[in-house]
Amino acid sequence: MIESTLNTDDKAPKSQSLDSTKRPESTVIKVEDMHKWYGKFHVLKGLNLDVAQGERIVICGPSGSGKSTFIRCINRLEEHQRGKIIVDGVELTDDLKQIDSVRREVGMVFQHFNLFPHLTVLENCCLAPLWVRKIPRREAEAIAMEYLERVKIPEQAHKFPGQLSGGQQQRVAIARSLCMKPKIMLFDEPTSALDPEMIKEVLDVMVELAGSGMTMICVTHEMGFAKTVADRVIFMDQGEIVEVAPPHEFFENPQEARTQQFLKQILHH
Repeated sequence: MIESTLNTDDKAPKSQSLDSTKRPESTVIKVEDMHKWYGKFHVLKGLNLDVAQGERIVICGPSGSGKSTFIRCINRLEEHQRGKIIVDGVELTDDLKQIDSVRREVGMVFQHFNLFPHLTVLENCCLAPLWVRKIPRREAEAIAMEYLERVKIPEQAHKFPGQLSGGQQQRVAIARSLCMKPKIMLFDEPTSALDPEMIKEVLDVMVELAGSGMTMICVTHEMGFAKTVADRVIFMDQGEIVEVAPPHEFFENPQEARTQQFLKQILHH
């Protein structure tokens, strides 16, 4: 596997890893002893994580390690059975009002773009602001155009998703999430369904977004992206968080044998 299409030599300035114990007021996501089962299969085992406001977290690990399930639990697309998940002060339970209030503040970009094929790019971006935020159409369209500018495809606004490349569709999906003005963005392997030449254009948008101070959790195999933007890298294996470290420590001096083995495979494949 290629390490990344990003040039990691030209790094964006990185903030120091944030210690949430020193700044408890800034914690926007708190996961405490969280477990999840599919039937008898124990897919997530005792996960603990504090994410500070503005922090950028990259989660990596082998297929089947629970990475995607973990971030899907953070906006209740998946239900956890034990422990706590608190997002922006709201605990995720079966209470639908609480789930809705969290989802309004948490944007999510998936591996597959999930755009409505019968709606134009602009209409895809306006849908949630119109229906969820109850924003007037003219204002929703202005916001949508602002974010299509930001992801560098305003000229595609009146096309349908099927007329765009995969990279362009994923940038529309990012713009659509941003139109809700979320406090937190979750990315679930956003480049894994793309051709190699399209990966860089999506990563460039995500790097720009990271530079704006958005709180981000990204599941990805793009290690160059992790080195460039992450405050902390999390390695998961077999449903557990095995190692958490700032990127330079994670890549240059991983502590756990499972992390070392994973990095050897992914960086020298």
